[in-house]
Amino acid sequence: MRKIKFGSEREVPVLGMGTWMIAEGRSDRRDEIAVLREGLERGLEVIDTAEMYGDGRSEELIGEAIEGQRDKAFLVSKVYPYNATFDGVLAACERTLRRLKTEYLDMYLLHWPGSVPLQETIDAFKWLQERGFIRDWGVSNFDPMDMEEVWACDGGQDCATNQILYNLTRRGPEFDLLPLMEENNTPVMAYSPIEQGRLLRDHSFNAVAKEAGMTPAQLGLTWVLRRANMLAIPKASHVLRLRENRAALDIQLGDDVLAQLDALYPAPTRPVSLEML
Repeated sequence: MRKIKFGSEREVPVLGMGTWMIAEGRSDRRDEIAVLREGLERGLEVIDTAEMYGDGRSEELIGEAIEGQRDKAFLVSKVYPYNATFDGVLAACERTLRRLKTEYLDMYLLHWPGSVPLQETIDAFKWLQERGFIRDWGVSNFDPMDMEEVWACDGGQDCATNQILYNLTRRGPEFDLLPLMEENNTPVMAYSPIEQGRLLRDHSFNAVAKEAGMTPAQLGLTWVLRRANMLAIPKASHVLRLRENRAALDIQLGDDVLAQLDALYPAPTRPVSLEML
């Protein structure tokens, strides 16, 4: 299984599990827990969440799902920008750890840029890191100018990742942000890699997937995972979809398929404002 390293020495598979909109009554709670547990059994270590997701209910469900197997999970959570003061980060992290029933996070992210000075937020991340409450820290939804500001801060070069919206229908980061991240050797986490399922309703896209002998979800994921230094975190509501996603790791796309996808969803030819959901 292809792996990637975020800051620390621990390598993780390039496919993880997203949890946006779980524990909100859209799916059976038992199914959502079963998905996370099966994902861990199949080696998908990264579980991504945030204090925003379900107002903490996502973190609570994950805490229940990983009970007894914390060592198998690479936990990522995010702090609200309005909680990003020094004291606010520390308090938010404490609440997150309590909900997840763990003593540490593998990765803690600033959810999106806000009004609190970045240096203050980074200082809080460093404080947590030095005391073992988090292993690494990063950001989310940061465009090229935002990333330059991060790296200019004291300790900013320790930023371990930028989690962004990236998929076939959202290729804007390819023009400037992804090359910048590669230049600075900073991995990227891609959220909503199949556009929250909307990509799967495109008839032309489905035709390409069928011709290539894979499901539409696998095609979307494989396309994202074709890039080095990138991890994808799709959400799966049912075990069967989790297994479908996991199988995408064993697929390689040929040049003919890539050419068809480029024709359907052209790469950007100019800067595009970073999109977010």
